[in-house]
Amino acid sequence: MENDTTEIRLEKPAAIKVNNREQRANNEPNNELHPGGWSPFLVLAGITCCLGSALPAGYNIGVINNPADMIGLVVVLSIQPVIENYPKAAQKETLNIVWATVVSIFLVGGVTGSLSAGWLADKLGRRGALAIGNTCGIIGAIFFISAKAANSVEILMVGRLFVGLSGGLATSLVPMYMTETAPLKLRGAVGVFCQLGITCGVLLGQIVSLDSTLGTENSWPVMLAAFSPLCLASLGLLFVLPESPKYLYVIKNQGGKAIKELSRLRNMDVSLLSTEIASLDQEAVAAETTETWTIGRVMKDPSLRLPLILVCAMQAGQQFSGVNAVFFYSNKIFKEAKLGETGAQYATLGTGVINVVMALIAVPIMSLFGRRTLFLLSCYLAVGCLTFLCFAIIFIETAAAMPWFCMIAVLAYVLFYGLGMGPIPYFIGSELFDVGPRPAAMALGSVCNWGGNFIVGMAFESVMAVIGPYSFLIFAGCTLLLALFNRVYLPETRGRDTMEISATMTKGFKSRPNYTPVAQWQP
Repeated sequence: MENDTTEIRLEKPAAIKVNNREQRANNEPNNELHPGGWSPFLVLAGITCCLGSALPAGYNIGVINNPADMIGLVVVLSIQPVIENYPKAAQKETLNIVWATVVSIFLVGGVTGSLSAGWLADKLGRRGALAIGNTCGIIGAIFFISAKAANSVEILMVGRLFVGLSGGLATSLVPMYMTETAPLKLRGAVGVFCQLGITCGVLLGQIVSLDSTLGTENSWPVMLAAFSPLCLASLGLLFVLPESPKYLYVIKNQGGKAIKELSRLRNMDVSLLSTEIASLDQEAVAAETTETWTIGRVMKDPSLRLPLILVCAMQAGQQFSGVNAVFFYSNKIFKEAKLGETGAQYATLGTGVINVVMALIAVPIMSLFGRRTLFLLSCYLAVGCLTFLCFAIIFIETAAAMPWFCMIAVLAYVLFYGLGMGPIPYFIGSELFDVGPRPAAMALGSVCNWGGNFIVGMAFESVMAVIGPYSFLIFAGCTLLLALFNRVYLPETRGRDTMEISATMTKGFKSRPNYTPVAQWQP
């Protein structure tokens, strides 16, 4: 293993340390000490990860909703020999179970992919693990194309499992790779790329699955596999992109190669990167004193307990905020607003457009405002929208304008969700954890996200059948609790080094990461 870090370590001048203290006091990134902007390789990395990994994950979420009844034909045909002797009621129940399995096995793949992401990221590198995700997506697409020809629901299930694996890897690896390759001042902006790709993918899947495009009985295999060219292109580009310098320097102890990759990413001479190299050197020295970070070790380490709970709570809370339930119910709300079947479909697409626009806006916003501020604001506004939506649905028959108020509440919720709750949970783990425990911690956070998605998907319709619109008050309550917890324990991460941030949370719930000591007066 190459070990040449001693030849390129640079001392950090005392003046830099003083300026860093002033910078941290104001929570502002010092651009002079942390040079670098949107270099060609960083832009290419963002495009590759966003379109080649995150977008296919979102596509496979959105594409399956509209054509559910039509794709169900393959289920009927493939298991007909098994159920033809059943009573009609039993046949219908069996078909529902099989179709529910086709839909939910994607989430099983997502959880499995998330759990394996940390191990793959450390063994194969960030690029190698992303390549595995792209390969899983391509394999899933091949199974989709084969399902109709083979008239087999089992092949369709295997395809959904593989694209789930691809999605689980993407949600863990894309934020990790992007934040490790970006300069400090752009860390929040590139962290949004995962959410941006997912929202674009969901919208594209909804459009492609319309019966006026590919959502037909004959073309559904092509519809399900249409994302695969992006995976194939990404697979090729990953071999051109630089590897994460932090991974090479800290995990693999390949200092010389790490500096070369850092120079390529910043499009700068090595002599201009002394502060960033010194930061890498500091992390490498800290990593030398610790053992390999596994998921079990991260879960047991008391000094990592608070940041791990924060990451898992934000990832699960993103789903328990009810975003998927709002999207699910929006079509019915738009029909109540007398938009008609076609109008309701396009209005639902409109919510997807707003989601994408907010993800785009979030890229510059993350560089201008604090993560903590944006997340809390997003939570509080979402709580207001969910509460308003609940009572607007209850009284939807009392006035002609009430359906329109419902529609406004849905659109406002989607807008406020995209302000903070949408993008921040995906990349906050990369800012709360050092590079050593980061892969395992982000993998656990991604598992909580996929698990929350599964729980909401399985329980929402049942809860809705029992308590009706009051279901949205449950989501509002979960979101409010999430906001109150983060208000106390989530430190501001913008413009701060991860080692400094993690040091404020080593005492678990006794930590006071947001405490700012009052400066003592000196004569």
